[in-house]
Amino acid sequence: MIDIAIRGGTVVDGTGRPAKRADVGISGDRIVAVGEVGQAGTDIDATDRVVAPGFVDIHSHFDAQLFWDPALTPSPLHGVTTTASGNCGFTLAPLSDAESADYLVRMLAVVEGMPLESLQAGVPCNWNSTAEFLERAQGNLGINAGFMVGHSAIRRAVMGQDAVGGTPNSRQQHAMEELLADGLEAGGLGFSSSWGVAHFDGNGDPVPSVFARRDELVSLARVCADFPGTSLEFLPPRVDYFDDHQFNTMVEMSCAAQRPVNWNVLRISADNLSELDHLIEVAERAQGLGARIVALNMPIPSRAQFSFKSGFVIEALPGWQEVMSLPFDERQQALADSGLRRRLAAVEIEPAPLREIADWENRIICETFTDAAHPYLGRSIAEVAAEEDKSPLDALLDIAVSDDLQTKFRRPVTEPSRADWAAMVDAWRTGHVVIGASDAGAHLDFTAYFDYPVYIIEKAVRLHGTLSLEEAVHFLTEVPAALYGLSNRGRLAEGAFADIVVFDLDTIACGELETRFDLPAGAGRLYAEPSGIDSVLVNGSVVVRGGRLTSARSGTLLRSGRDTATQSLGY
Repeated sequence: MIDIAIRGGTVVDGTGRPAKRADVGISGDRIVAVGEVGQAGTDIDATDRVVAPGFVDIHSHFDAQLFWDPALTPSPLHGVTTTASGNCGFTLAPLSDAESADYLVRMLAVVEGMPLESLQAGVPCNWNSTAEFLERAQGNLGINAGFMVGHSAIRRAVMGQDAVGGTPNSRQQHAMEELLADGLEAGGLGFSSSWGVAHFDGNGDPVPSVFARRDELVSLARVCADFPGTSLEFLPPRVDYFDDHQFNTMVEMSCAAQRPVNWNVLRISADNLSELDHLIEVAERAQGLGARIVALNMPIPSRAQFSFKSGFVIEALPGWQEVMSLPFDERQQALADSGLRRRLAAVEIEPAPLREIADWENRIICETFTDAAHPYLGRSIAEVAAEEDKSPLDALLDIAVSDDLQTKFRRPVTEPSRADWAAMVDAWRTGHVVIGASDAGAHLDFTAYFDYPVYIIEKAVRLHGTLSLEEAVHFLTEVPAALYGLSNRGRLAEGAFADIVVFDLDTIACGELETRFDLPAGAGRLYAEPSGIDSVLVNGSVVVRGGRLTSARSGTLLRSGRDTATQSLGY
């Protein structure tokens, strides 16, 4: 007798092959049959449901959340069964001392939008090495999770305060390579780094990895060549155009490591096809040089929700950083002051991306928290300002002050058109673009993309019909699993791990985003629960039943070499 039988469903196995009616048999943590299945200890009725491999999210930031929420919610509710964290060089290991731990925690609070009070209350930082960090992470995970070894953490551990602005000497370079090797030996999934122009630490300085020269990055990437099943992840300074320096750096990293290097985040629409053509051409040139450069595409439009309580992104505006850094009570008082408002409104804002952030009238109130602010929910600031004869900034700040600065406001959301989806699908089919970059676990009260698998099936498959269900599941499972060399994951086949999602194609949909105050120290995060997902299994245990989380914590701490194999530079 087998342990579990999933009966009567339509199996979409992740390979892209046509769906078929079949039962799925599970014993222990493995799939033992796809087809006819005998008697089982537990039956799961999948009649009129799709049975597919669990979705694979290769760009998340669960490094801190795993300590207060090892289920890694809400990702499993949306069918995600495997994830890779420690991206962009932002990890919590290695640590050299208490000062480096404090630096990394404060860096994560700024660069990844994790509430500082939650990090300080919820992350023990009682380790030094990556090996010790991985040991702390093991044993209670809701889904399978692996962790990269981050460049900024390595730099800080070796160079101390000189990591920001400094260049390593030969001894320091060797020490960084040794720390990376130690982390990979312990099972780190690979090396991650960033030259991102918007990546700043808790002091307002660029993060340590931004100061790395090409030779430093290439030398560290080369370390990965000695460890089977490792990967490279990098955030370039520009994501719309690769100049020669950026291109050559990424090519040399890939060639030195003999690994693909994936970067984020690529946005695709029918209006930016020239940019897309350039980036595809860049990937093809890299291929001709023996390298592989893969873009991660996030298909969900911006859901950024701003607030004057967190100040995230707003603090980047000229004149705003000082007021956003004030203690909460003083900030609330300052933002109520008409004189300060006039001074802020008079500041000339350049360049264009910053001007767009300060486009106050084109904002919509999307969440309120007090009775005084509730009447403004769903209204545009332009409308409120006209009705109350105020400037847009005054109208917005009046609402926020009445709401204890908690008010969430956003840009108008434009959903991808059929033409936009067609452009994305064409890019995915090239093999140079992979779906990813959810950032799950980061930017917790600012934006959310953790539900992108559900979004793609709801919108691209069911609403617009721009790709088949079989191909969508393939892009969400086998493709990202193959990029990271995940062994026996991403396919629904005999011998594979029993990571499975059961869903209703007719009703699967993203839920409404709302703030849930369930973080350590009472901080809030954006959260959503989907409809249409019945069951999610991780390594043969049911972690979601009837759309609700169970108590099972059956995820594996993924270690390179044991749980991954070296991926090909081919396509």
